[in-house]
Amino acid sequence: MLALVFYEKPGCVGNRLQKDLLTKQGVELEVRNLLQTAWTPESLMPFFGEMAVCDWFNLSAPTVKSGAIRVHDCSQEEALAMMIDDPILIRRPLLQCLDLRQSGFVKGPVLDALGVRIDETDDLQSCPMGETETVCGASP
Repeated sequence: MLALVFYEKPGCVGNRLQKDLLTKQGVELEVRNLLQTAWTPESLMPFFGEMAVCDWFNLSAPTVKSGAIRVHDCSQEEALAMMIDDPILIRRPLLQCLDLRQSGFVKGPVLDALGVRIDETDDLQSCPMGETETVCGASP
C-alpha cells in the first residue's frame, strides 16, 4: 500500500483517532507536524482543491472561534497568508499521497485512492472538544 503523509497538530485527540482508523485499515503513515512545516502558498493551496475558502479554516482555532477572523470575507490570498503565518488556522489533517492532496478527514481524493472506509456514523472530522460544523455550513 502507498504511504500517506499525514500532517497533524501533535497532541490533537481528533488526529489520534484518525491515525488509529488509518493504521487499522493498513495505511502506512508518515506523520508530520503541521505547525512546524514551512508552508508557502504554492505548497498549501493544493490541499484545498475546490473547497470554499471559509472551509479551509480550523474551527477550533481561537481566532476563528472568537470571530476575530471573518472567514467569509477572506480571499484565497488572504487565507493562505494568515495560515502560513499561523498554521493552527489550517483545517486538519492535511493528507498527501503521491500527487493527491486533501484537507480534512472526509471522503476525498486521498482517502478514496487509499480505499479508506469511514463509517458515516462516526464523526472523525470535528474536534472532539466541541465544534461539529464547518464555518460555511456544509457538512464537515
